[in-house]
Amino acid sequence: MTRLIVLLSASVLLAGCGDRLEQFGGPTMGSSYSVRYVRSASGPSVEQVRREVEGILAEVDSQMSTYRADSEVVRFNALPAGSCTALPGPMLELVSFASDLSKDSGGAFDMTVEPLLDLWGFGPQSRGDQVPSAEAIAAAKAEIGHQHLSIRGQELCKDAPVQLDFNSIAAGYAVDRVVTRLGELGVGSALVEITGELKAVGRKPDGSPWRIAIEAPRDDRQVAQRIIQLDGLGVSTSGDYRNYFEKDGRRYSHTLDPATGAPISHNLAAVTVVDESVLRADGLSTLLLVLGPEAGRVYAERHGIAAFFVIREDQGFRSHGSSRFRELFDQEGD
Repeated sequence: MTRLIVLLSASVLLAGCGDRLEQFGGPTMGSSYSVRYVRSASGPSVEQVRREVEGILAEVDSQMSTYRADSEVVRFNALPAGSCTALPGPMLELVSFASDLSKDSGGAFDMTVEPLLDLWGFGPQSRGDQVPSAEAIAAAKAEIGHQHLSIRGQELCKDAPVQLDFNSIAAGYAVDRVVTRLGELGVGSALVEITGELKAVGRKPDGSPWRIAIEAPRDDRQVAQRIIQLDGLGVSTSGDYRNYFEKDGRRYSHTLDPATGAPISHNLAAVTVVDESVLRADGLSTLLLVLGPEAGRVYAERHGIAAFFVIREDQGFRSHGSSRFRELFDQEGD
């Protein structure tokens, strides 16, 4: 998981025109969430907003967590090949979204890689960090692939013993859900962050924009790489520098390439995607990281994606933004 740094000044906490900034947060999805919203005199209380937000998070967790035995996805994953089962609408929506990304990227994005994650020590059924044999990788690869899934009405079917892992898009989806619900409650200005994925709408009480810093890929401390302003946009960053292990002097990232069945081995350290949909940003940041610096750049340009790439080099890091990213943010400066 990568993080984005939210920049707040003391003036943010001051009320303007009767408005004030409220904030709360807590644990979720094995990490944390935070909500900051501007509350007018007639706006919803912190208690009401927290109740609504945590209801959404609990629903997502009960459906999509691979770390709890009673979740819908764990129930689906336990089914044998040739099975169909009814699933909640949100899960079917995300499976359809992921299937489209998989097809469009030639399989670079794949939600069925859990057997490989477990094999390499990054999944819920892992047995510790390890470098598996070529035979074990080949066996796991035979059980992955979106082509083995099909949606039939309200049911999801599989013709191979594939297992779903929603971790690459569940948080982005949850952010979108929370921001939408805040709008329904009359909140027009907020910044919502869930396990590092975030979206900002409106402005802070003093009229200034929400600002976040894209974190530099450092293992030892948080360092701002680029500061951007957001209004109506979501941000997701994927990187290889937080969750990894080292063996015999080699670094193994938790981001796996479905084509090889192994961790990515190129020099793209991190990629940030900005999009109105945090779900889309979440999926695309993973997809571009898997593709790597050159193929990722080509994909981002072809699809008009606002992406910021950080590439590892011998003497440090080199960064560049896609055409769409530069259109959105270069005029702001650093």
